Amino acid sequence: QVPLVESGGGLVQAGGSLRLSCAASGTDFSINYMAWYRQAPGKQRELVAGITSDGVTNYADSPKGRFTISRDNAKNTVYLQMNSLKAEDTAVYYCYVRYRLQAYWGRGTQVTVSS
Repeated sequence: QVPLVESGGGLVQAGGSLRLSCAASGTDFSINYMAWYRQAPGKQRELVAGITSDGVTNYADSPKGRFTISRDNAKNTVYLQMNSLKAEDTAVYYCYVRYRLQAYWGRGTQVTVSS
């Protein structure tokens, strides 16, 4: 098991910023891939951004240019810096980790953007 602890969600006005963090524990080896997904009410969960252990990133089209994913391998922590937030970014954001061929999910953190 790889427990994931997310933090940083909240309520923000459109145009504002938030930074999400997700810390993984219980790993003996490098975590292959860390990512953030989100799920808005009535919609499917979708990838926001991901990052490999080598720092290679991938982004969905919607947040590209506004969001930045990064990680601290020493702390097994992944971050999502979200700028220029829009009402359509409102969702529950989930941390995702792929470790030794297993996938792990965080419990989610609510991000609400008021217009």
